[in-house]
Amino acid sequence: MLCAGKKSYFAAAVCIITVTSMLAVSYLRLQRLSHQPKVIQEGRRCRGKIANSTITALKGNKTFIISPYFDDRESKVTRLIGIVHHEDVKQLYCWFCCQPNGKIYVSKAKIDVHSDRFGFPYGAADIVCLEPENCDPTHVSIHQSPHGNIDQLPRFEIKNRKAETFSVDFTVCISAMFGNYNNVLQFIQSMEMYKILGVQKVVIYKNNCSHLMEKVLKFYIEEGTVEIVPWPINSHLRVSSKWHFMQDGTHIGYYGQITALNDCIYRNMERSKFVVLNDADEIILPLKHPNWKTMMNSLQEQNPGTSVFLFENHIFPETVSSLMFNISSWNTVPGVNILQHVYREPDRKDVINPRKMIVDPRKVIQTSVHSVLHAYGNSVNVPMDVALIYHCRKALQRDLPRESLIRDTTLWRYNSSLIMNVNKVLSQTMLQAQK
Repeated sequence: MLCAGKKSYFAAAVCIITVTSMLAVSYLRLQRLSHQPKVIQEGRRCRGKIANSTITALKGNKTFIISPYFDDRESKVTRLIGIVHHEDVKQLYCWFCCQPNGKIYVSKAKIDVHSDRFGFPYGAADIVCLEPENCDPTHVSIHQSPHGNIDQLPRFEIKNRKAETFSVDFTVCISAMFGNYNNVLQFIQSMEMYKILGVQKVVIYKNNCSHLMEKVLKFYIEEGTVEIVPWPINSHLRVSSKWHFMQDGTHIGYYGQITALNDCIYRNMERSKFVVLNDADEIILPLKHPNWKTMMNSLQEQNPGTSVFLFENHIFPETVSSLMFNISSWNTVPGVNILQHVYREPDRKDVINPRKMIVDPRKVIQTSVHSVLHAYGNSVNVPMDVALIYHCRKALQRDLPRESLIRDTTLWRYNSSLIMNVNKVLSQTMLQAQK
C-alpha cells in the first residue's frame, strides 16, 4: 500500500493529498482524451443542409443553436452560442466534415450553461468542441450522439475563421426589440446620439416592432448603420418579458436577451474594436470628453490591462419634462423626446445602480447584462464624473417631488447636431409632419 506504515497525521495527510492529486490529474487527462476529435467516417462529401435561420432547434427541442464561432484564444475550438434546458441537455457532439480528405470527425462537446439564468429552465450556453488538429473545418453539425448520418444534420458555418482588420471602432448591440416596439422618436434620437459619439454600427436582435418602426429601420439599414439579426425566439420557446422567473410556465427571460448579447460579442469580435452593450433607451454620455473615442483612449491609458468598462445607469423619468426643445414637428412622431427630460432621479439608499458596458470583444468569454461572467483582463467601474448612462424611461422613484430630482443638462451639449440630424431622418423617412 502506498500509505502503509505512516502513523503520523501529517504523513497521512500528505499521502491523501498526493493520491487525490494523482487521481485528479488522471481524471482530467481522461476527460480531455474523451473530448478529442475522433475519425468516424472517411471518403465522404459534406452534404448536410446548411442552416440559415438565426435560431435552429435540434431534434427534441431542448437545444437551440444560434451560431458557431472559431475561438483559438486558449486552444483550437469551435464555440457555439446556444440555448439549452439546464437539466435535460447532458450530452452533445460536434460533427466536423474535413474537406478535401472527406474525413468526418466527432468531438464530445463541453456544455457550459451560463450562471445568470435567473431561475428560468432554459439559459444561454456555450457548446465548446475541440477541432481536429489537421483540419480547419468551415462547418459543424451538432448531434446528441456520436453515431448517425451526418447528411441528416443541419450544417452551421463557423464564423471568425479568418482574422480581420477592424472595420469599425464602436458597435452597439441592442437586444432584443420586441413588444411591437414603437418608441420611434427616442429610437431615432438614440441612433443619432450614437453616431455623434462615434458609433459606426448598431446590431439589433429584432423580434418585432411597429410598421412605423420598420420604416425607420429600413432607412438605417440602407444608410449602412444598422444590421438586423432576426430573433424569432417565441417561435421556439415561451418567452417572458421579465428578467427573472415568475413560476408562470415561461421558458426563458427577457426574450433571450443574454444569448443575443453573447452572440453579438462573438459576431463582432473580429470587426469592431469595442462593443457597447446597452438598450435603445440608454446612452453613455461622456462628461469630460467630446466622444467615445477620446474617452476610451483616456480610460485605457489610465487602466492598462482592462477589457471591460462599466458605466453607471441613471434614470431620467419620462414623466418629468422641461419646456425647452418642444419641437412642434416632432409631436406627430410616436415616442419620447429625450431633450425634454433632463431631471434624473437621485441614488436610492442601499441600492446599487446597475451598469452597462463597453468591452473589448476579443477579451470576453461570457457576458451577462450588467457585467461579464468570464473575461481576460480586468473590469473597471467608470467614475460618474467621467461618464454616466442617460436612461430615459418610466420613473423608478415615482413618488419623488420634482424638487428632489437632479437637473442634469449634459445631453444639451449635443442639441444642435442632434436636432439637425433627427430632422434629416424624419424628413427622409416621411415621418415629419408637413409644414
